[in-house]
Amino acid sequence: MLTIEKVAVIGLGYIGLPTAAILAANGIRVIGVDVNQGTVDAVNRGEVPFVEPDLSVHVAGAVSQKLLSASTETPTADAYIVAVPTPFLSDRTADLSYIESAALGIAPQLRGGELIILESTSPPRATRHLANYILGLRPDLSSDGANGKPVVHFAHCPERVLPGRVMIELVTNDRIVGGTTREAAERAKDLYGVFCQGEIHLTDDVTAEMAKLVENAYRDVNIAFANELSFISDTVGIDVWELIRLANHHPRVNILQPGPGVGGHCIAVDPWFIVAAAPEDAKLIRQAREVNDSKPEWVVGKVMDALSGLPAKSEIAVLGLAFKANIDDLRESPAVEIAKRLADALPEKCINVVEPHVQELPSSLTGRNNISLQDLEHALERSAVVVLLVDHEAFTKLTDDQLIGKAVIDTRGALKV
Repeated sequence: MLTIEKVAVIGLGYIGLPTAAILAANGIRVIGVDVNQGTVDAVNRGEVPFVEPDLSVHVAGAVSQKLLSASTETPTADAYIVAVPTPFLSDRTADLSYIESAALGIAPQLRGGELIILESTSPPRATRHLANYILGLRPDLSSDGANGKPVVHFAHCPERVLPGRVMIELVTNDRIVGGTTREAAERAKDLYGVFCQGEIHLTDDVTAEMAKLVENAYRDVNIAFANELSFISDTVGIDVWELIRLANHHPRVNILQPGPGVGGHCIAVDPWFIVAAAPEDAKLIRQAREVNDSKPEWVVGKVMDALSGLPAKSEIAVLGLAFKANIDDLRESPAVEIAKRLADALPEKCINVVEPHVQELPSSLTGRNNISLQDLEHALERSAVVVLLVDHEAFTKLTDDQLIGKAVIDTRGALKV
């Protein structure tokens, strides 16, 4: 029987805010917590600070019904969902500082009986790290009732949603819930059962953490196969898109599509957590990461080839910065990395970036005189070389007439020209 009436969601990003909104839409009182005052203010106005279909309706409705609010301070609550970033450090191990920062806010609010769920994609034993960190701050509490201390329950429930379909898949997808104890897993299952129509699978916390990493590593390995085919096809002089289309007519073959690399916080990051956990064993996973990480430099090389023989003042149109189509999420985007490398390598060339889902360039691309954000028509008019990096709908509608006389590098196989 669910006794959770108030939930604090720590981190109001691409996963935290949708989770907060869907809980509130199902009658749970939710307080979202974020370090960004602008995000807090936007949510309290019923607004969404990023692009995600249908999320704005949920947020506006929940705020108007006083079931959702936001704050920079962590409140008391019956349950806490931690949905903060877990980037990797320079040695490609996980940076757990955001999790620890969330723990610092949660620990003083605990009385015993609370449920704390780590939803951030994390390396093995990160949930136990969170538990140990909090209990180190609160030695009067425990996770198992030892010595008669009040119990705090810890669980891991990784998100498994696709940007652009988050509000649908939060409800329809199966979930994996892993507890540091069976009771913690059961309590977390009850909470997610408020909105999740998919099956909720119970396990321990470390297996739940690995399950999410393995799902993304599986995708990464398969994308690496497609990207490696693009290298090989270019070398032997064939069309990789036609090659894959034909091979996929085999009833047991389903090759994915190559691209300019792999982006997003999940697939581009999570496999490294597996490599860090078992560096001597994760040979294939490491190699796949290296293949996909090498693709941006290969794309830059193709642009350099296209520029050879063109006038010195020839400009370049870079179409897309997001890590996938029709969203504004730039996290770990290979398109951003390609634009940066081009701007650095070609200081005398104008780089005309088109990204219809953002209002300004990310900080990694600012401070350079040769790169600017342009509208599509202006960028195409000025540029002799067109590099399609993201298959946004606005770009896939381009015609022969718009690209005539230009050198086109289509990293997505999306242009019908």
